[in-house]
Amino acid sequence: MAFKIEKIVPEKHKKTFDMQMLLSKEIHLFGSAFGTKKKEAFYTELHLLLSAGVPLKEVLVLISKESGKPAEQKLFQEIISEILKGKTFSAAMKTQKSFSNYEYYSIKIGEETGTLKKVCKALGNYYHGKNEQRKTIINALSYPIVVMCTAFLAVLFMLQFVVPMFASIFEQNKVPLPVLTKAVIFFSEGFQDNILVLFLAGVAFSVALKLLSKTERFQIYFTGMLLKLPYIGELLRKMYMAQFTQATALLVGSNVPMLQSVQLTKEMIAFYPMRHALQSVEQDLLSGNLLSASLSKLALFDRKMVSLIKVAEETNQNSFIFERLASQYNREVAQNSKVLSTVLEPLIIVFLGIVVALVLIAMYMPMFQLSSVMG
Repeated sequence: MAFKIEKIVPEKHKKTFDMQMLLSKEIHLFGSAFGTKKKEAFYTELHLLLSAGVPLKEVLVLISKESGKPAEQKLFQEIISEILKGKTFSAAMKTQKSFSNYEYYSIKIGEETGTLKKVCKALGNYYHGKNEQRKTIINALSYPIVVMCTAFLAVLFMLQFVVPMFASIFEQNKVPLPVLTKAVIFFSEGFQDNILVLFLAGVAFSVALKLLSKTERFQIYFTGMLLKLPYIGELLRKMYMAQFTQATALLVGSNVPMLQSVQLTKEMIAFYPMRHALQSVEQDLLSGNLLSASLSKLALFDRKMVSLIKVAEETNQNSFIFERLASQYNREVAQNSKVLSTVLEPLIIVFLGIVVALVLIAMYMPMFQLSSVMG
């Protein structure tokens, strides 16, 4: 079945890059209150009940009753009300701002091609993979982050309270101070005198970063810099490769033409290099080129992936190959995240241990001179 491009894909609009998107949001179904775990459960339950022969309206009624949040119940009731007026499920979704264009068009395609149950199952699998990916990254980075924050607070405590106490003792006894001790005391005094300024500067920097992230030039340079980082850049690339292949597998599996699949996938990914690459791929496909030939021109896509897609095009196994690619990239992301965590933990501990040791040494060196003078 053919679809008109102008009806499938909305007008081009700019999206911002946000690092939090790496762990959380790409497609929003019910806003921030309806996270990816709930989305996974929603689509999985929708698929199971529809497969059991339960009418869509009754399925939504059941899910609405199971929901414990009034906002979610209200949303489902509004959708049910629209369906009772004669609208399709996708049309009812379109009336709600909580649903993304990607999900709206996926459900619409499922309805028009008679593959709604398959689309719901694929969306459930997509969110399951996204949740597993997110869980893996959080588990890998949580311990290093906790260690770093704890040590950072310990250093701030020393600069705010411990160092001034020692500095007062040294000043009263007129103890000659080594260069390291003078540097630590200078830094401590500067921190105390400008703590409010530092806090306001941090807030201003965060606001400025948020505003700059809306500009295309910032996205180009910042994301380009991230991709050039050793190991982290490759991990980031594979994460978005996993999202690209998962989304494409969902759409191609629903009998959506490849061009429209690329266009819709571009709508759901906010990472600038991927969006820019898919824009180039879209233009190539419009010119009559194959997907594998279009991807081979871009450094973002690895050669192995291009070769497998070329085989898929020759054997008409696009859905199968994209599913396997998504599974492969998710496994690689999990493995690389564990390696990153294993490497980061000792590095953070050693670095912060050195910082704490330098502060302690700087404070105790004059104490030896003070004890000899007092002795």
